[in-house]
Amino acid sequence: MASLPPKPLLVGALRWLVHLQRSSVEQVWRMLLSHPGLRDLTPTQYGAALDWLRRESILLGAESKPVPMSDRLAGLAVLRAAVASVEPAWLRDADRTIRAPQDLPLDVASTAEALGVSALDAVRVIKAVWGKVDTHARAELGAAGEQRLVELLVDALDAHVLQVSEASDAFGYDISVQGGGSALHIEVKSTNRRGRLAIYLSRNEYEVMCTDHAWQLVAVLLDAAGRIAGVGTVNREWITGSVPVDGSVHGRWESTRLEVPSAAVSPGIVGIGRWLRPCATGGVLDVGTEGSGTPQWLNSAL
Repeated sequence: MASLPPKPLLVGALRWLVHLQRSSVEQVWRMLLSHPGLRDLTPTQYGAALDWLRRESILLGAESKPVPMSDRLAGLAVLRAAVASVEPAWLRDADRTIRAPQDLPLDVASTAEALGVSALDAVRVIKAVWGKVDTHARAELGAAGEQRLVELLVDALDAHVLQVSEASDAFGYDISVQGGGSALHIEVKSTNRRGRLAIYLSRNEYEVMCTDHAWQLVAVLLDAAGRIAGVGTVNREWITGSVPVDGSVHGRWESTRLEVPSAAVSPGIVGIGRWLRPCATGGVLDVGTEGSGTPQWLNSAL
């Protein structure tokens, strides 16, 4: 399991960051090596700390100057870079496992204390790092899942499959399936997690769902090799009952995050059976029907 960088390195980095606000690298070097209160770290440790700040792009340009910040913000910047640089295994679930100071991992709590960062600020730092990592991961995972599903549908269906999201995201769905006078409009949400389905739904996607009876939200599970390992259809009524409600005419939600329970998901793609080629029946697509049980991959965290 990845651990945070050594505490002496981070303490050294904080001292560099604080003193470089007012002095040059050469001036700070002399102070760090001569001040009695700062000689608890060796020259080698201070050198490693300076190199680390440069690698993490906290120091900018040839002069190695930081963005102007207070001592408090300097501690937050070092802690944030430390967590982001290693992306520990617990970070992927930090949105629901780390909500208060008592939830902090022990190494984060002790490092925060050494940097003069309060436990509450440490929680906020973790939330910020999780949000940035999650946004990047979701974008990559979403694109991969959508592409894999398009390929699967093209191979399995006697229908016209079009990835409309390549043209625009204004449609409110990603894939159009048409044939025999009927259609499905599929909004794809991808995951690589078994036993948990967390999705982001835009206001446009929701409003299209409300007016388009062909619209469906399809969850795609990708395995470690990027292949489809499971498919499920999220119940429309559950979505309607779970999205936020605008509090007034002066504010409206534009995007929401939903934790989808397994009971709200049916196996496969509901309604896809009308186009399935005989040789393609079964498998991860299944012939889903509303309320026909829950996908096995959502009932297991393995």
